[in-house]
Amino acid sequence: MHHILIVEDDFDIAEQLMLFFKASGFNTSHIADGAKVVTWVQENQPDAIIMDIMLPNQDGVTCMKQIRQFSMVPIVMVTAKVAEADRLKGLEFGADDYVCKPFSAAELVMRIKAILRRCVPNDEVQQKVVVNEPQLAITIAGHALVLTKVEFDVFLLLYNSPRRVFSRQQILDHIQPDNFDISDRVIDSHIKNIRKKIKLLGFSAKLIGSVYGAGYRYDAQQLEE
Repeated sequence: MHHILIVEDDFDIAEQLMLFFKASGFNTSHIADGAKVVTWVQENQPDAIIMDIMLPNQDGVTCMKQIRQFSMVPIVMVTAKVAEADRLKGLEFGADDYVCKPFSAAELVMRIKAILRRCVPNDEVQQKVVVNEPQLAITIAGHALVLTKVEFDVFLLLYNSPRRVFSRQQILDHIQPDNFDISDRVIDSHIKNIRKKIKLLGFSAKLIGSVYGAGYRYDAQQLEE
């Protein structure tokens, strides 16, 4: 049975969510204080987190950034803010989804179920992509994906954290830490080349997906199509 952590300082909303999730067969826990979230996640390892952004003592984005240092647990951000910049900020720092208040508790349950289904390894899909890091080699369904060293590093970063959105700057910092005079737009060129090579093998270039205004992520579900 999946365990969902609800981080919400509005107790009426938290109670409603717990009732809906319990009715759908989930175990739930509730935290109202942002300062307590990270330690709790480390000790209890929930299957998914619903995180309000506006929290006492520590905001939800800060909590998520700290959690992403040790866990890729699915996180859905919830907030009263509706500005696109706020949504993109959440996605950039690792949110899997984003909903704005007021929202439907039933819809949120369905979103969590969909995210958890995507997190369950599909053996057939997983076997299609094989990465041999020491040899800098990648195969997709037995076909060699020939990449340059930089392209391999970009692919590997995304591949090792499926669903997580990496900004151009985060990717650039990973592949070339001393990038003082390099524009992060160079990442677009590397992604374009990787996608072109994937497409030449007969697979969807969307294996390396993009999130408008936020960055790029590895999307293994594209191999099922």
